[in-house]
Amino acid sequence: MSTPGNLVEIPNTPQFQELLSKDLKRISLIYFWTSWAEPCVQMNQVVEGLAKAYPKLLALRATEEQADISDSFDINSVPTCLVIQGHALLARIEGGDATRLTETIAKYLGSKSSVAPQSTTSQSPVLPPSSETVEQLETRMRSIMNQSPVVLFMKGEPDGPRCGFSRTAVALLREKNVTFSHFDILSDESVRQGLKTLNDWPTFPQFIVNGEFVGGLDVVKEMKESGEFDEIFPA
Repeated sequence: MSTPGNLVEIPNTPQFQELLSKDLKRISLIYFWTSWAEPCVQMNQVVEGLAKAYPKLLALRATEEQADISDSFDINSVPTCLVIQGHALLARIEGGDATRLTETIAKYLGSKSSVAPQSTTSQSPVLPPSSETVEQLETRMRSIMNQSPVVLFMKGEPDGPRCGFSRTAVALLREKNVTFSHFDILSDESVRQGLKTLNDWPTFPQFIVNGEFVGGLDVVKEMKESGEFDEIFPA
């Protein structure tokens, strides 16, 4: 059985970013799997079937070993399927729930009606520690966001990024000679989860300018290409 042309194996992070950035209106299915888990073998067949049934769907298949990609989406188990449009996460389906995945794809591609993004994640929110209220956490996050004109929430340190997306973000800012401070989200789970809600953005890195969320890596890269970057980021 031949593999549909719209089902793509992801060989590396740059190609993954390029594929997602080509058409921000397109519905994409990102499937995280491993060859040794039986549920993944079964879901492979489901994903291939959906790719054949919906030619407009972009199905991307990534293994759990691709840490840069899986870490950026907080993938903790396989199989996990993410349904996205542009930068909006429409659904997160963990485990071999073929029925829910099929229904979700049909919901967004079964008709020609426009797609209305739901919340940025389908995961249950992670509550802050009992010693810190939701209000206190938000106050602390906003304080970090205002610690300098440009703040990068990333994985690791600028001189030691812990994922490819964070490495690219640091390189981009340094290339444009932007002075920035950073916060390692791996050092604080409350901030890591709280920012997703506060900024309505499910992934990292996140760029902050003058205390306001600007966007994720793809958005800022687009700003660089269009020339908007120089208008927003202080030199």
